[in-house]
Order: sequence, then structure tokens, then C-alpha cells
Amino acid sequence: QVQLVESGGGLVQPGGSLRLSCAASGFTLDNIAIGWFRQAPGKEREGVSCITSSYVTTYYPDSVKGRFTTSRDDAKNTVYLQMNSLKPEDTAVYYCAADSVELCRPDYSDMWDYWGQGTQVTVSS
Repeated sequence: QVQLVESGGGLVQPGGSLRLSCAASGFTLDNIAIGWFRQAPGKEREGVSCITSSYVTTYYPDSVKGRFTTSRDDAKNTVYLQMNSLKPEDTAVYYCAADSVELCRPDYSDMWDYWGQGTQVTVSS
């Protein structure tokens, strides 16, 4: 019924770019914020970004600011994460998640209603 599916991950050289997609099915993204998270082996999950239904964006780690951009296309029911100037430390499984109350709070797991299965991003020389 309700599903988020990430796509666009893969292997990229340092300095390269990837665009991740988060496609919703079974529900509309109207009035829903979408966050991006990532988790590397041996590391805690961390919030990357959030975009609200009003197109307000937030980027959480200083390390991604200026390199990552999140956007949304409500006609396609899809949210994107454009990642530029990728570094090896960006290597992780990237997840998108839906927040129906649009609080965009990355450290509160109960605030996120639905999660995708993740897409692997590997940055390697």
C-alpha cells in the first residue's frame, strides 16, 4: 500500500556526482516532508537532509553543506538528492523517509512514518 523506493546509487570516483531518487507509491507526498539519511558500516545512522512540502530545505552535517542539494517534484511524487564533489566518507547506504508532520528532526526515529529500503553509494578511487 505505502512504499518509498530509493534509486540512483552506485559506484563513483571521488569528486564525482550522483542523483538519488525517492519515489513514493500508495500515497501522495503532498503535505509530507522527505528526509534523506545514510548509514555506513560500523556507524550510526545520520540525517543528511530534509525537504518540506513548502520546499524548505535543511542540511544536517556540515560535511554535506554546499555539496548536496535536495529537491522535489510533486507531479512525479518524487524527491531527489543531488550529491556533488563526492568523497570516500560519503560511502553509505542512503535511505529516504517520510515525515507526515514535517518536523524534519533527524534524531527522532518515531517522527518518520515510512522508510525506503535504501540504495548503496560507494565512493572509491
